[in-house]
Amino acid sequence: MSEPTPGITTTLEALHAAVREGRASNDPQRLLDLVPYARFLGLGCTREGERLIVTMRFAPSLIGDASIQALHGGTLAGLLESTASFHALFVSEITGMPKTISLTIDYLRSARAVDTHCEAIVIRQGRRFVVIQVRAYQDDREQPVAMANVKLKVG
Repeated sequence: MSEPTPGITTTLEALHAAVREGRASNDPQRLLDLVPYARFLGLGCTREGERLIVTMRFAPSLIGDASIQALHGGTLAGLLESTASFHALFVSEITGMPKTISLTIDYLRSARAVDTHCEAIVIRQGRRFVVIQVRAYQDDREQPVAMANVKLKVG
């Protein structure tokens, strides 16, 4: 039997600790801080009552079309998928990192060069899978720029 990889073991231990501490302190940002891609995208997380809001702070590196100053679709996809994963981690009893099984994105309008917010709701949760609907918006929660349906393996 091979020895565990130290970096991976430490990362998994840190993830489990952050999940426990984040839930106990009601601070979802602790989870985001562990993920390099979330830091790259400039993701921050807050609570608004029962809502978990993930915000991708605007940075010029997120622009996909400079001629119209629109965010790159890949950064929106990263925001949507990350929001689903962090939502599943924070609101459910799972302790490992969820794995994306499927991701379907509807791009509804151009996302301007401003902060973009995202929130999720669990449609169905089972022992092994969870289905989450996610919506990304900018100024108006009722005018999403993109929506996604995400199926995650959680067990």
